[in-house]
Amino acid sequence: MCNIITPVILSGGSGTRLWPLSRKLHPKQFIELVGKNTLFQEAILRLPKFVESPLVICNEEHRFLAAEQLRQIDRSASGIILEPVGKNTAPAIALAALKSIRDNKDTILLVLSADHLIQNVDKFHQAIEFASQQAVQDKLATFGIVPNKVETGYGYIKGRKSQDESYYDIDEFVEKPDYNAAQQYVDSGEYFWNSGMFMFKASVYLEELKKYEPKILEVCQKSCQTEFHDLDFVRLNKEEFLHCPSQSIDYAVMEKTKKATLIELNTSWSDVGSWSALWDSQAKDNNNNLISGDVILDKVNNSYVHSASNRLVSVIGVSNLVVVDTQDAILVADKDQDQLVKNIVQKLKNDNRSECSNHKKVLRPWGYYDSIDISDSFQVKRIFVNSGSRLSLQKHQYRSEHWVIVKGEAKVTCGNKIFNLVENQSTYIPAGEIHRLENTSKNPLELIEIQTGSYLGEDDIIRVEDDYKRL
Repeated sequence: MCNIITPVILSGGSGTRLWPLSRKLHPKQFIELVGKNTLFQEAILRLPKFVESPLVICNEEHRFLAAEQLRQIDRSASGIILEPVGKNTAPAIALAALKSIRDNKDTILLVLSADHLIQNVDKFHQAIEFASQQAVQDKLATFGIVPNKVETGYGYIKGRKSQDESYYDIDEFVEKPDYNAAQQYVDSGEYFWNSGMFMFKASVYLEELKKYEPKILEVCQKSCQTEFHDLDFVRLNKEEFLHCPSQSIDYAVMEKTKKATLIELNTSWSDVGSWSALWDSQAKDNNNNLISGDVILDKVNNSYVHSASNRLVSVIGVSNLVVVDTQDAILVADKDQDQLVKNIVQKLKNDNRSECSNHKKVLRPWGYYDSIDISDSFQVKRIFVNSGSRLSLQKHQYRSEHWVIVKGEAKVTCGNKIFNLVENQSTYIPAGEIHRLENTSKNPLELIEIQTGSYLGEDDIIRVEDDYKRL
Protein backbone atom coordinates (compact mmCIF):
# COMPACT_ATOMS: atom_id res chain seq x y z
CA MET A 1 0.00 0.00 0.00
CA CYS A 2 1.31 3.42 -0.89
CA ASN A 3 -0.13 5.21 2.14
CA ILE A 4 0.77 4.86 5.80
CA ILE A 5 -2.08 3.54 7.94
CA THR A 6 -2.23 4.54 11.60
CA PRO A 7 -4.69 2.62 13.79
CA VAL A 8 -6.48 4.85 16.29
CA ILE A 9 -7.82 2.89 19.27
CA LEU A 10 -10.62 4.73 21.06
CA SER A 11 -10.69 3.56 24.66
CA GLY A 12 -13.35 5.73 26.27
CA GLY A 13 -16.42 5.07 28.38
CA SER A 14 -16.97 3.20 31.61
CA GLY A 15 -18.77 0.08 30.35
CA THR A 16 -21.58 0.62 32.84
CA ARG A 17 -23.98 -1.82 31.17
CA LEU A 18 -21.41 -4.60 31.14
CA TRP A 19 -19.80 -4.41 34.56
CA PRO A 20 -21.98 -5.13 37.60
CA LEU A 21 -21.68 -1.55 38.81
CA SER A 22 -20.34 1.64 37.28
CA ARG A 23 -16.54 1.46 37.16
CA LYS A 24 -14.79 4.75 36.76
CA LEU A 25 -11.36 3.15 37.08
CA HIS A 26 -11.91 -0.18 35.34
CA PRO A 27 -13.99 0.06 32.13
CA LYS A 28 -15.09 -3.06 30.29
CA GLN A 29 -12.41 -2.94 27.58
CA PHE A 30 -9.74 -3.59 30.22
CA ILE A 31 -11.43 -6.68 31.68
CA GLU A 32 -10.65 -10.28 30.69
CA LEU A 33 -14.05 -11.26 29.32
CA VAL A 34 -13.18 -13.48 26.36
CA GLY A 35 -10.15 -15.77 26.62
CA LYS A 36 -6.92 -14.73 28.30
CA ASN A 37 -6.74 -11.20 26.88
CA THR A 38 -8.85 -8.13 27.49
CA LEU A 39 -10.97 -6.52 24.79
CA PHE A 40 -8.42 -3.69 24.52
CA GLN A 41 -5.58 -6.18 24.02
CA GLU A 42 -7.57 -8.13 21.43
CA ALA A 43 -8.18 -4.89 19.51
CA ILE A 44 -4.41 -4.39 19.33
CA LEU A 45 -3.55 -8.02 18.53
CA ARG A 46 -5.99 -8.31 15.61
CA LEU A 47 -4.45 -5.36 13.75
CA PRO A 48 -2.96 -6.33 10.38
CA LYS A 49 0.83 -6.35 10.02
CA PHE A 50 0.81 -3.69 7.31
CA VAL A 51 -0.29 -0.90 9.68
CA GLU A 52 1.81 1.26 11.99
CA SER A 53 1.91 1.10 15.78
CA PRO A 54 -1.47 2.18 17.18
CA LEU A 55 -2.29 5.58 18.60
CA VAL A 56 -4.36 5.14 21.76
CA ILE A 57 -6.83 7.75 23.01
CA CYS A 58 -8.12 7.26 26.54
CA ASN A 59 -9.28 9.08 29.61
CA GLU A 60 -6.54 10.47 31.87
CA GLU A 61 -7.62 8.13 34.69
CA HIS A 62 -6.96 5.08 32.48
CA ARG A 63 -3.45 6.04 31.35
CA PHE A 64 -1.47 3.54 33.42
CA LEU A 65 -4.07 0.87 32.80
CA ALA A 66 -3.67 1.24 29.02
CA ALA A 67 0.14 1.35 29.24
CA GLU A 68 0.24 -1.78 31.40
CA GLN A 69 -2.09 -3.64 29.05
CA LEU A 70 0.24 -2.86 26.14
CA ARG A 71 3.25 -4.02 28.16
CA GLN A 72 1.57 -7.32 29.00
CA ILE A 73 1.22 -8.25 25.31
CA ASP A 74 4.64 -6.79 24.39
CA ARG A 75 3.22 -4.10 22.12
CA SER A 76 3.98 -0.40 21.94
CA ALA A 77 1.91 2.60 20.92
CA SER A 78 2.95 5.54 18.76
CA GLY A 79 1.39 7.66 21.50
CA ILE A 80 -1.27 7.68 24.21
CA ILE A 81 -3.36 10.84 24.08
CA LEU A 82 -5.08 11.63 27.38
CA GLU A 83 -8.49 13.27 27.26
CA PRO A 84 -9.04 15.41 30.39
CA VAL A 85 -12.77 14.66 30.04
CA GLY A 86 -14.75 12.55 27.58
CA LYS A 87 -16.27 14.55 24.72
CA ASN A 88 -17.40 11.68 22.47
CA THR A 89 -15.77 10.40 19.29
CA ALA A 90 -15.65 13.44 16.98
CA PRO A 91 -13.19 15.40 19.17
CA ALA A 92 -11.17 12.26 20.03
CA ILE A 93 -10.62 11.48 16.35
CA ALA A 94 -9.80 15.13 15.69
CA LEU A 95 -6.98 14.90 18.24
CA ALA A 96 -5.58 11.86 16.43
CA ALA A 97 -5.82 13.60 13.06
CA LEU A 98 -4.10 16.73 14.37
CA LYS A 99 -1.26 14.64 15.80
CA SER A 100 -0.87 12.92 12.43
CA ILE A 101 -0.62 16.26 10.60
CA ARG A 102 1.67 17.69 13.28
CA ASP A 103 4.04 14.73 12.85
CA ASN A 104 4.27 15.64 9.14
CA LYS A 105 2.39 12.49 8.14
CA ASP A 106 -1.05 12.85 6.60
CA THR A 107 -1.71 9.21 7.40
CA ILE A 108 -4.82 7.18 6.79
CA LEU A 109 -6.51 6.77 10.15
CA LEU A 110 -8.07 3.40 10.94
CA VAL A 111 -10.44 4.29 13.78
CA LEU A 112 -11.38 1.34 15.99
CA SER A 113 -13.10 0.89 19.32
CA ALA A 114 -11.36 -0.97 22.15
CA ASP A 115 -14.45 -2.96 23.13
CA HIS A 116 -15.43 -4.90 20.00
CA LEU A 117 -15.49 -8.63 19.34
CA ILE A 118 -14.67 -9.66 15.75
CA GLN A 119 -14.64 -13.38 15.01
CA ASN A 120 -13.17 -13.61 11.49
CA VAL A 121 -9.93 -11.63 11.46
CA ASP A 122 -9.17 -12.44 7.80
CA LYS A 123 -12.44 -10.83 6.68
CA PHE A 124 -11.67 -7.88 8.93
CA HIS A 125 -8.27 -7.39 7.27
CA GLN A 126 -9.84 -7.70 3.82
CA ALA A 127 -12.39 -5.01 4.71
CA ILE A 128 -9.55 -2.74 5.86
CA GLU A 129 -7.86 -3.12 2.47
CA PHE A 130 -11.10 -2.20 0.67
CA ALA A 131 -11.59 0.78 2.99
CA SER A 132 -8.03 1.99 2.39
CA GLN A 133 -8.77 2.12 -1.34
CA GLN A 134 -11.63 4.49 -0.57
CA ALA A 135 -9.51 6.55 1.81
CA VAL A 136 -6.79 7.24 -0.78
CA GLN A 137 -9.57 8.69 -2.97
CA ASP A 138 -10.41 11.17 -0.18
CA LYS A 139 -13.50 9.26 0.95
CA LEU A 140 -14.59 8.73 4.55
CA ALA A 141 -15.26 5.02 4.85
CA THR A 142 -17.31 3.40 7.58
CA PHE A 143 -17.61 -0.33 8.20
CA GLY A 144 -21.13 -1.78 8.04
CA ILE A 145 -21.84 -5.14 9.67
CA VAL A 146 -24.12 -7.55 7.81
CA PRO A 147 -26.95 -8.22 10.33
CA ASN A 148 -27.46 -11.84 11.37
CA LYS A 149 -30.52 -11.17 13.56
CA VAL A 150 -33.02 -8.49 14.55
CA GLU A 151 -31.15 -6.15 16.93
CA THR A 152 -32.51 -2.99 18.58
CA GLY A 153 -29.28 -2.13 20.40
CA TYR A 154 -27.38 -0.93 17.31
CA GLY A 155 -27.78 1.91 14.86
CA TYR A 156 -28.36 1.03 11.19
CA ILE A 157 -27.00 2.35 7.88
CA LYS A 158 -28.82 2.00 4.57
CA GLY A 159 -26.49 1.48 1.62
CA ARG A 160 -26.57 1.04 -2.17
CA LYS A 161 -23.91 -1.14 -3.80
CA SER A 162 -21.52 0.72 -6.13
CA GLN A 163 -21.01 -0.26 -9.76
CA ASP A 164 -17.78 -2.14 -9.06
CA GLU A 165 -19.39 -3.67 -5.94
CA SER A 166 -16.34 -2.86 -3.74
CA TYR A 167 -18.24 -0.38 -1.56
CA TYR A 168 -21.71 1.05 -0.85
CA ASP A 169 -23.06 4.58 -1.23
CA ILE A 170 -24.86 5.67 1.95
CA ASP A 171 -28.52 6.67 1.81
CA GLU A 172 -29.17 7.23 5.51
CA PHE A 173 -28.08 6.67 9.10
CA VAL A 174 -30.78 5.39 11.46
CA GLU A 175 -30.79 5.57 15.24
CA LYS A 176 -31.46 2.46 17.33
CA PRO A 177 -34.89 1.32 16.09
CA ASP A 178 -37.75 -0.47 17.79
CA TYR A 179 -38.19 -4.18 17.11
CA ASN A 180 -40.64 -3.85 14.22
CA ALA A 181 -38.47 -1.32 12.39
CA ALA A 182 -35.36 -3.43 12.97
CA GLN A 183 -37.19 -6.46 11.54
CA GLN A 184 -38.01 -4.50 8.40
CA TYR A 185 -34.39 -3.34 8.04
CA VAL A 186 -33.02 -6.87 8.31
CA ASP A 187 -35.64 -8.33 5.97
CA SER A 188 -34.93 -5.70 3.30
CA GLY A 189 -31.26 -6.66 2.97
CA GLU A 190 -30.42 -2.97 2.42
CA TYR A 191 -29.32 -2.10 5.94
CA PHE A 192 -26.14 -2.71 7.93
CA TRP A 193 -25.34 -2.37 11.61
CA ASN A 194 -23.36 0.77 12.34
CA SER A 195 -20.07 -0.57 13.72
CA GLY A 196 -18.54 2.76 14.75
CA MET A 197 -15.32 1.90 12.85
CA PHE A 198 -13.92 4.27 10.21
CA MET A 199 -11.07 4.84 7.78
CA PHE A 200 -9.98 8.12 6.13
CA LYS A 201 -7.09 10.50 5.64
CA ALA A 202 -6.40 12.74 8.61
CA SER A 203 -6.55 15.86 6.45
CA VAL A 204 -9.87 14.91 4.83
CA TYR A 205 -11.52 14.32 8.21
CA LEU A 206 -10.29 17.69 9.50
CA GLU A 207 -11.57 19.42 6.36
CA GLU A 208 -15.04 17.92 6.80
CA LEU A 209 -15.04 18.65 10.53
CA LYS A 210 -14.16 22.28 9.81
CA LYS A 211 -17.04 22.44 7.32
CA TYR A 212 -19.74 20.98 9.61
CA GLU A 213 -18.53 21.42 13.22
CA PRO A 214 -15.85 24.15 13.20
CA LYS A 215 -16.11 24.71 16.96
CA ILE A 216 -14.89 21.18 17.67
CA LEU A 217 -11.86 21.64 15.43
CA GLU A 218 -11.08 25.06 16.89
CA VAL A 219 -11.13 23.81 20.49
CA CYS A 220 -9.07 20.71 19.67
CA GLN A 221 -6.46 22.84 17.90
CA LYS A 222 -6.19 25.14 20.92
CA SER A 223 -6.01 22.16 23.27
CA CYS A 224 -3.04 20.79 21.34
CA GLN A 225 -1.12 24.06 21.17
CA THR A 226 0.16 23.74 24.73
CA GLU A 227 0.27 19.94 24.97
CA PHE A 228 3.20 18.31 26.72
CA HIS A 229 4.60 14.82 26.86
CA ASP A 230 4.60 12.89 30.14
CA LEU A 231 6.46 9.58 29.64
CA ASP A 232 4.52 7.91 26.80
CA PHE A 233 1.47 10.13 27.37
CA VAL A 234 0.36 13.27 25.54
CA ARG A 235 -1.46 15.69 27.82
CA LEU A 236 -3.76 18.41 26.49
CA ASN A 237 -4.72 21.86 27.72
CA LYS A 238 -7.58 20.92 30.04
CA GLU A 239 -9.12 24.38 30.28
CA GLU A 240 -9.39 24.64 26.51
CA PHE A 241 -10.70 21.10 26.03
CA LEU A 242 -13.51 21.61 28.54
CA HIS A 243 -15.10 24.04 26.05
CA CYS A 244 -15.31 21.41 23.32
CA PRO A 245 -18.81 20.36 22.18
CA SER A 246 -19.55 16.70 22.84
CA GLN A 247 -20.46 15.08 19.51
CA SER A 248 -20.16 11.66 17.95
CA ILE A 249 -18.45 11.41 14.57
CA ASP A 250 -21.76 10.25 13.09
CA TYR A 251 -23.61 13.41 14.14
CA ALA A 252 -20.68 15.76 13.52
CA VAL A 253 -19.49 14.52 10.12
CA MET A 254 -20.67 11.19 8.69
CA GLU A 255 -24.38 12.04 8.45
CA LYS A 256 -23.60 15.37 6.74
CA THR A 257 -20.62 14.78 4.48
CA LYS A 258 -20.92 13.99 0.76
CA LYS A 259 -17.77 11.86 0.95
CA ALA A 260 -19.05 8.97 3.07
CA THR A 261 -18.91 5.39 1.80
CA LEU A 262 -19.63 2.03 3.44
CA ILE A 263 -17.48 -1.10 3.41
CA GLU A 264 -19.25 -4.38 4.11
CA LEU A 265 -17.93 -6.52 6.97
CA ASN A 266 -19.68 -9.89 6.87
CA THR A 267 -18.56 -11.62 10.06
CA SER A 268 -19.73 -12.17 13.60
CA TRP A 269 -19.31 -8.85 15.43
CA SER A 270 -20.43 -7.31 18.70
CA ASP A 271 -19.67 -4.16 20.64
CA VAL A 272 -20.32 -6.12 23.86
CA GLY A 273 -22.71 -3.54 25.26
CA SER A 274 -24.27 -5.86 27.82
CA TRP A 275 -23.79 -9.24 29.47
CA SER A 276 -26.50 -10.70 27.24
CA ALA A 277 -24.56 -9.48 24.17
CA LEU A 278 -21.48 -11.28 25.47
CA TRP A 279 -23.57 -14.43 26.03
CA ASP A 280 -24.94 -14.14 22.51
CA SER A 281 -21.49 -13.80 20.91
CA GLN A 282 -19.87 -16.90 22.44
CA ALA A 283 -20.23 -20.66 22.13
CA LYS A 284 -22.54 -22.18 24.76
CA ASP A 285 -22.75 -25.61 26.38
CA ASN A 286 -25.46 -28.21 25.72
CA ASN A 287 -27.88 -26.33 27.98
CA ASN A 288 -27.25 -23.02 26.20
CA ASN A 289 -25.21 -21.66 29.11
CA LEU A 290 -22.03 -19.60 28.95
CA ILE A 291 -19.81 -19.78 32.04
CA SER A 292 -16.56 -18.10 33.02
CA GLY A 293 -14.43 -18.78 36.09
CA ASP A 294 -15.08 -21.19 38.95
CA VAL A 295 -18.73 -22.08 38.29
CA ILE A 296 -20.90 -25.18 38.94
CA LEU A 297 -24.39 -25.42 37.43
CA ASP A 298 -27.25 -27.84 38.05
CA LYS A 299 -30.49 -27.73 36.06
CA VAL A 300 -29.63 -24.29 34.63
CA ASN A 301 -30.51 -23.20 31.11
CA ASN A 302 -29.98 -20.25 28.79
CA SER A 303 -27.87 -18.30 31.31
CA TYR A 304 -24.57 -16.45 31.66
CA VAL A 305 -22.60 -17.05 34.87
CA HIS A 306 -19.30 -15.24 35.45
CA SER A 307 -17.02 -15.57 38.49
CA ALA A 308 -14.11 -13.13 38.73
CA SER A 309 -13.78 -13.15 42.53
CA ASN A 310 -11.81 -16.38 43.12
CA ARG A 311 -14.98 -17.73 44.74
CA LEU A 312 -16.98 -20.73 43.63
CA VAL A 313 -20.35 -19.69 42.18
CA SER A 314 -23.07 -22.37 42.24
CA VAL A 315 -26.38 -21.87 40.44
CA ILE A 316 -29.31 -24.31 40.64
CA GLY A 317 -32.68 -24.65 38.90
CA VAL A 318 -32.97 -21.34 37.05
CA SER A 319 -33.01 -20.14 33.45
CA ASN A 320 -32.42 -16.97 31.42
CA LEU A 321 -30.30 -15.29 34.10
CA VAL A 322 -27.12 -13.24 34.22
CA VAL A 323 -25.06 -13.92 37.36
CA VAL A 324 -21.81 -11.98 37.76
CA ASP A 325 -19.64 -12.24 40.88
CA THR A 326 -16.65 -9.93 41.32
CA GLN A 327 -14.52 -8.72 44.21
CA ASP A 328 -16.65 -5.60 44.42
CA ALA A 329 -20.25 -6.58 43.75
CA ILE A 330 -22.66 -9.31 42.67
CA LEU A 331 -25.17 -8.83 39.86
CA VAL A 332 -28.19 -11.11 39.33
CA ALA A 333 -30.51 -10.10 36.49
CA ASP A 334 -32.98 -11.43 33.98
CA LYS A 335 -30.94 -11.83 30.80
CA ASP A 336 -33.52 -9.90 28.79
CA GLN A 337 -33.34 -6.91 31.16
CA ASP A 338 -29.64 -6.74 32.08
CA GLN A 339 -29.23 -3.30 30.48
CA LEU A 340 -31.39 -1.92 33.31
CA VAL A 341 -28.30 -2.11 35.52
CA LYS A 342 -28.07 1.62 34.71
CA ASN A 343 -31.00 2.15 37.11
CA ILE A 344 -29.04 0.53 39.94
CA VAL A 345 -26.02 2.63 39.06
CA GLN A 346 -28.10 5.79 39.30
CA LYS A 347 -29.36 4.74 42.74
CA LEU A 348 -25.78 4.17 43.86
CA LYS A 349 -24.80 7.61 42.61
CA ASN A 350 -27.76 9.21 44.39
CA ASP A 351 -26.66 7.51 47.62
CA ASN A 352 -22.97 8.46 47.09
CA ARG A 353 -21.95 4.82 47.26
CA SER A 354 -18.25 4.12 46.71
CA GLU A 355 -19.05 1.24 44.34
CA CYS A 356 -19.71 3.80 41.60
CA SER A 357 -16.14 5.02 41.44
CA ASN A 358 -13.77 2.75 43.36
CA HIS A 359 -12.38 -0.61 42.41
CA LYS A 360 -10.67 -2.95 44.87
CA LYS A 361 -7.89 -3.65 42.37
CA VAL A 362 -6.20 -0.40 41.33
CA LEU A 363 -3.41 -0.29 38.75
CA ARG A 364 -0.47 2.04 39.15
CA PRO A 365 2.53 2.62 36.84
CA TRP A 366 4.70 0.54 39.20
CA GLY A 367 2.21 -2.37 39.56
CA TYR A 368 -1.10 -2.53 41.44
CA TYR A 369 -2.73 -2.96 44.82
CA ASP A 370 -5.76 -4.88 46.08
CA SER A 371 -7.87 -3.50 48.91
CA ILE A 372 -8.42 -6.42 51.30
CA ASP A 373 -10.22 -4.80 54.24
CA ILE A 374 -11.08 -1.30 55.45
CA SER A 375 -12.70 0.39 58.45
CA ASP A 376 -12.74 3.89 59.92
CA SER A 377 -9.30 3.47 61.53
CA PHE A 378 -7.41 0.91 59.44
CA GLN A 379 -7.01 -0.41 55.91
CA VAL A 380 -5.27 -3.53 54.62
CA LYS A 381 -3.82 -3.70 51.09
CA ARG A 382 -1.94 -6.33 49.12
CA ILE A 383 0.68 -4.51 47.03
CA PHE A 384 2.44 -5.85 43.90
CA VAL A 385 5.51 -4.01 42.57
CA ASN A 386 6.87 -4.88 39.12
CA SER A 387 10.53 -5.79 38.66
CA GLY A 388 12.70 -2.66 38.44
CA SER A 389 9.88 -0.35 39.55
CA ARG A 390 9.52 1.89 42.58
CA LEU A 391 6.86 4.01 44.22
CA SER A 392 7.29 7.74 44.68
CA LEU A 393 9.37 9.16 47.52
CA GLN A 394 6.49 10.31 49.71
CA LYS A 395 5.00 10.92 53.12
CA HIS A 396 1.56 10.83 54.74
CA GLN A 397 0.13 13.36 57.12
CA TYR A 398 -2.57 11.28 58.78
CA ARG A 399 -1.60 7.61 58.55
CA SER A 400 1.16 5.23 59.51
CA GLU A 401 1.98 2.06 57.60
CA HIS A 402 3.21 -1.44 58.47
CA TRP A 403 4.80 -3.43 55.62
CA VAL A 404 5.14 -7.23 55.67
CA ILE A 405 7.03 -8.83 52.76
CA VAL A 406 5.37 -12.04 51.56
CA LYS A 407 7.25 -12.59 48.29
CA GLY A 408 10.41 -11.14 46.75
CA GLU A 409 12.84 -8.55 48.10
CA ALA A 410 12.15 -4.89 48.84
CA LYS A 411 14.49 -1.92 49.01
CA VAL A 412 13.05 0.44 51.61
CA THR A 413 13.77 4.10 52.27
CA CYS A 414 12.53 5.35 55.65
CA GLY A 415 13.82 8.76 56.68
CA ASN A 416 17.62 8.67 56.50
CA LYS A 417 17.75 4.86 56.45
CA ILE A 418 17.91 2.64 53.34
CA PHE A 419 17.68 -1.12 53.86
CA ASN A 420 16.46 -4.36 52.26
CA LEU A 421 13.66 -6.64 53.43
CA VAL A 422 13.02 -10.23 52.33
CA GLU A 423 10.15 -12.66 52.79
CA ASN A 424 8.66 -12.73 56.33
CA GLN A 425 10.43 -9.49 57.35
CA SER A 426 8.55 -6.27 58.15
CA THR A 427 8.98 -2.58 58.91
CA TYR A 428 7.03 0.38 60.27
CA ILE A 429 6.60 3.75 58.54
CA PRO A 430 5.48 6.48 61.01
CA ALA A 431 3.11 9.24 59.91
CA GLY A 432 5.04 12.20 58.51
CA GLU A 433 8.16 10.14 57.67
CA ILE A 434 9.52 10.33 54.12
CA HIS A 435 9.65 6.83 52.61
CA ARG A 436 9.88 4.82 49.42
CA LEU A 437 9.34 1.20 48.33
CA GLU A 438 11.40 -0.25 45.50
CA ASN A 439 11.79 -3.59 43.72
CA THR A 440 15.37 -3.91 42.45
CA SER A 441 15.12 -7.64 41.77
CA LYS A 442 14.12 -9.50 38.60
CA ASN A 443 11.08 -11.02 40.33
CA PRO A 444 7.77 -9.42 41.37
CA LEU A 445 7.51 -8.02 44.88
CA GLU A 446 4.43 -8.72 46.99
CA LEU A 447 3.70 -7.31 50.43
CA ILE A 448 0.86 -6.68 52.84
CA GLU A 449 0.40 -3.06 53.91
CA ILE A 450 -1.59 -2.21 57.04
CA GLN A 451 -2.55 1.45 57.31
CA THR A 452 -3.66 2.99 60.59
CA GLY A 453 -4.69 6.57 61.29
CA SER A 454 -7.44 9.15 61.41
CA TYR A 455 -7.70 9.47 57.61
CA LEU A 456 -6.93 6.78 55.01
CA GLY A 457 -7.81 8.46 51.69
CA GLU A 458 -5.56 8.15 48.63
CA ASP A 459 -5.17 11.93 48.55
CA ASP A 460 -3.09 11.78 51.75
CA ILE A 461 0.08 11.40 49.69
CA ILE A 462 2.69 14.16 49.57
CA ARG A 463 5.17 13.22 46.81
CA VAL A 464 8.73 14.51 47.09
CA GLU A 465 10.15 12.65 44.06
CA ASP A 466 8.32 10.59 41.44
CA ASP A 467 9.50 8.65 38.39
CA TYR A 468 6.09 9.11 36.78
CA LYS A 469 5.85 12.91 37.12
CA ARG A 470 2.82 12.88 39.43
CA LEU A 471 4.07 15.63 41.74
